[in-house]
Amino acid sequence: MNKKIVIAHRGASGYLPEHTMEAKAMAYAMNVDYIEQDLVLSKDNVPIVIHDIYLDDVTDVATKFTDRKREDNRYYVIDFTFEELQTLAVSERFNPKTGEQFYKNRFPKGKGNFKLHSFQQEIELIQGLNKSTGKNIGIYPEIKEPEFHKKEGKNLTEIVLKILADYGYKTKKDNCILQCFDAKELESIRKELKSDLFLVQLMEFPEEAKNLKHFATYADGIGPWYKQILDKKINDKWEFTSLVLDAHELGLKVHPYTFRADQLDEFNSFEEMMQTLLIDANVDGAFTDFPDKIVEFLK
Repeated sequence: MNKKIVIAHRGASGYLPEHTMEAKAMAYAMNVDYIEQDLVLSKDNVPIVIHDIYLDDVTDVATKFTDRKREDNRYYVIDFTFEELQTLAVSERFNPKTGEQFYKNRFPKGKGNFKLHSFQQEIELIQGLNKSTGKNIGIYPEIKEPEFHKKEGKNLTEIVLKILADYGYKTKKDNCILQCFDAKELESIRKELKSDLFLVQLMEFPEEAKNLKHFATYADGIGPWYKQILDKKINDKWEFTSLVLDAHELGLKVHPYTFRADQLDEFNSFEEMMQTLLIDANVDGAFTDFPDKIVEFLK
């Protein structure tokens, strides 16, 4: 893995509702290197491809199953069977309290006919396309909130590793990168569960940079929030923290998240963001909602 890789973040989610089969097919056609799957278990232990343990900010669950919310007024994937989940309509992400669409200029909320699907269904789509096109696009699954699942009496990680093995993803050569925010969980995937997959430790907080040496004892890469790489801008030129250099010295790849053309924050353009992080800071890959733009840029 020496070239810079493009990871379709929840699919081509800048263009179609995140984690739908349609968003994945579109990302595939954009010639990405990897397609991401966030995984949460259903009541009957089917890993569902969805960004959160909640349903109410991307589906119509609140109108279809009004009585199934928990005390916090949220609807949880884990309270529904796979069959029930498949009856829900998926839409562009919105605020469950106001109903307002999160990214205003993306696919219009409530339009189209989108559904939830299982991890197995998505693997079969990607492997089927690999066969029919002759490409070899990889998968980049994320174990979501393993501790939450354990409190609910379920072991998400073991279920996911078994499915991966069943579909031929067992070693670093198998075009699968497994990621998790929970460092204890990721370490146990390597050490207790003896997985030989390419593992990426996701990072949310700047202070986690102090743990790089430890991460390197079990992980092959890190997935930091891109802001952890930026230090300050002086005369239109970015200076960087030592994160990327430190990671590279330890042999870790760096795949920051999330490159969004419609949420630029400190950048004047998406081109500036891509140039700054991919070229100047020399990261090894990028999670993006707009895969076509990064594929084109790297060309």
